[in-house]
Amino acid sequence: MASSFGVVFRVTTWGESHGPGVGVVIDGCPPGITLSEERIQRELDRRRPGQSRLTSPRKETDRCQILSGVWEGKTLGTPILIWVANEDARPEAYALLAHLYRPSHADYTYQAKYGIRDWRGGGRASARETVGRVAAGAVAASFLGEVCPSLRVTAFVSSVGPLDASVPCEKVDPELVEANPLRWADPKTLQEALALVEQARKEGDSVGGIISCVVRGVPPGLGEPVFDKLDADLAKAMLSLPASKGFEVGSGFAGTRMRGSEHNDPFYQEGDRPRTRTNHSGGIQGGISNGEEIYFRVAFKPVATIAKPQKTVTVEGQEVEFQGRGRHDPCVLPRAVPIVEAMTWIVLADHWLRQRALRPESLLQGGR
Repeated sequence: MASSFGVVFRVTTWGESHGPGVGVVIDGCPPGITLSEERIQRELDRRRPGQSRLTSPRKETDRCQILSGVWEGKTLGTPILIWVANEDARPEAYALLAHLYRPSHADYTYQAKYGIRDWRGGGRASARETVGRVAAGAVAASFLGEVCPSLRVTAFVSSVGPLDASVPCEKVDPELVEANPLRWADPKTLQEALALVEQARKEGDSVGGIISCVVRGVPPGLGEPVFDKLDADLAKAMLSLPASKGFEVGSGFAGTRMRGSEHNDPFYQEGDRPRTRTNHSGGIQGGISNGEEIYFRVAFKPVATIAKPQKTVTVEGQEVEFQGRGRHDPCVLPRAVPIVEAMTWIVLADHWLRQRALRPESLLQGGR
């Protein structure tokens, strides 16, 4: 099972939604990096359930433990193992799922692939798996914070259902994003966005949307053409997230409506390196960072588990009606924001280390 991601900075997540716990092994983190459980916990607290009425009421503290790879507050260069116990697992609540396939879940596809599946809340297909990703992202951010302090990663909800936020990436205030339960970027439409999610929750339904992300202070030269382009690895990272259904970088699909004369990013010289006057490329050209801000968007579908009756089939092939129960988010977006940021940090850490091995002097140029 493909549970590992990265080449040099390599992350392997493990555990099931309603098993004893979940976690991650991080291999390739350099030695001597300051790292604490408190630093990791800050990010896990942003992802955990029960934060507001907009998220699952499952009561998990997501308290992390570093079991290896760190001594006296510093990384050792050996594998880092981080463990988080499942404190509020209720596998008995999912007994019905042993006999049927939930619409738009991974129940049937896991059964088709492996001939066996963990039906307790979806097992590995559950978003509970992302606990390990967020923990690993905190490790990656700690590493990059020491070697490349100019780097900043900010993700935020830029659309929910039919409503779009009107704040451009470069003007998003991270403190404002963290100050509201939806992690919505536009204060003018915040209440309207909250009402959309609340209405879906009350109706036993769900709603999807888009998370945008901007990365500032990126040094030029990150990315490994041809198959490991920086944008290709970001796309893989984002499309590997539960409920993600689309990815675009820079102008994305909107760029198809422009001509080359409009879309090209003209260069000019600023100090000791070239800059671009526009950024339709989203900070990546030829799969390699050019030092400008990287920005991309990730589309998330509505949560598949809803309280409305739906048609499905049993494992024996009988057509039945199914109504979702249990503790589920009406919208994945608020808790997906720190997960998007975590996967971004992981990709950047991996490519930073790969570039250091190839041309360490190139990383001294820094980003904007």
